[in-house]
Amino acid sequence: MTLLYKNKILLYSFIFLLGLLSSFGLPPYNFFYVNFLSYPALLWILLFYSEDKAISFNVGWIFGFGYFISNLYWITNSLTFEDIFKPLIPFALVLVPLFLGLFYGLSTLFFSLINPKRNILSVLIFTTSLSIFEYIRGQVFGGFPWNLVAFSFVNYLEFIQLLSITGTYAFNSIIILLFSLPTILFFNYKRTTKISIFIFSTIIIFINYFWGHLNLKNHELIEKKDLGFTIKIISPKININRYFQNENPKEFILELINISEPVPSNETLFVFPEGILSNFYFEDLKKFKNIFFNNFSEKHKIILGMNIYEDQKVYNSLLVIDNKLNILEKYHKNKLVPFGEFLPFEKILSQMGLKKITQGYQSFSAGNIRDFIKLRGFNFVPLICYEIIYSGKLNKSDSDYDFIINISEDGWFGNSIGPYQHFSHSIFRSIEEGKSVIRSSNNGFSAFINPSGQIFEKILTTDKGFIELNSFKKTDKTIFSSYGNKIFFYFLFIYISLIFFFKKRGN
Repeated sequence: MTLLYKNKILLYSFIFLLGLLSSFGLPPYNFFYVNFLSYPALLWILLFYSEDKAISFNVGWIFGFGYFISNLYWITNSLTFEDIFKPLIPFALVLVPLFLGLFYGLSTLFFSLINPKRNILSVLIFTTSLSIFEYIRGQVFGGFPWNLVAFSFVNYLEFIQLLSITGTYAFNSIIILLFSLPTILFFNYKRTTKISIFIFSTIIIFINYFWGHLNLKNHELIEKKDLGFTIKIISPKININRYFQNENPKEFILELINISEPVPSNETLFVFPEGILSNFYFEDLKKFKNIFFNNFSEKHKIILGMNIYEDQKVYNSLLVIDNKLNILEKYHKNKLVPFGEFLPFEKILSQMGLKKITQGYQSFSAGNIRDFIKLRGFNFVPLICYEIIYSGKLNKSDSDYDFIINISEDGWFGNSIGPYQHFSHSIFRSIEEGKSVIRSSNNGFSAFINPSGQIFEKILTTDKGFIELNSFKKTDKTIFSSYGNKIFFYFLFIYISLIFFFKKRGN
């Protein structure tokens, strides 16, 4: 530690490597156990440098930079489709992780301002501080709650059933606390005290595991409910490069029909992804009305993502149409991707030759309503692309619903870890809300996920085809779906109360 104190380059290089190491806990690797090394090391270094506020900030910032640069490199893939964006690739690769790393830096700075000591109180303060700033990261500037450390456990369904009570942010705070606890091994506590804390923590972990296991077993006992019709989740695997080549949309439409295998006599809801026909508007689709009429029947309904031009505005929309291309339901995307779907400071940046990454020069407009899509007595909550990543913001209505439906175009991620990370949010939302997720993605994972986060069936990013559903299991509303992120603030109250308790006791 003395060597690191004297050599700042060595210190910051080590911190950067800790951030890199921690990122391997995330999907698709899920080596969650690396965080039992990286988080205690980070906390111990912060305690060593707590009196130097500048170093405390830098330590968190550089840790966050290392963490994000290794798991968000895929964002540059979206800049490779048009020459105008390619010079921005080095800047995006570095500046986005640097910006996101600021939230780690601010959390470690806040931690140092409280003058923590080398005791268990510091673990609580560290957990509280980082939890708060991770929540802020998910809210400010539109929010980007991507790759919270909690996603390290997405493959361990027994462990994450707790999401139905806590939600993602409160669960994330528990995971930060769990990963940071080994730091007590370095504190000047009696051996019996350390053993007691270890035993207590282990008991809590096992209780959570067995409760989650029981929850999954109970879900298996729920009787399936017949839909009365068929849902086909379509995964077409259409190369995203073709959108920029001005090819005849007719060939895309025929390819989609061929993959979906419509049967005229079967009552069917076809769910197509976002963006499969993104190089023209819905009005242009009507030129191919005969193709739809001849291949789909009156018993068929189609959900697909389309661009809509209304009142001189462009919307990225989810539409429900029949075989005559009549719009039965529509939803305009509420949460747009900065630079991807709209250009911030458009009047200024457009004069510099910039535009949104997706096709066309006019930015999309955001919708401000998310009503249920109602079909055959069932309610669907519509989410387009990365709207699935926002915890506690799916449904503002007190009414119950049956399914979360998420359509996405993951071709922007390229052949990277991005689609795995995106898909993991669908599993978290299903458990939080206690609802089945219907996910149709082009160049990503298409799947049907039950309310316990179990994947009924999945189509890989490299494959095309469809998933067919005739029944599902409906569960009651979860505690989290009733209270939302208020639960996160209840957890903060508990942490802060414990901090004051330990401070008062002086131990």
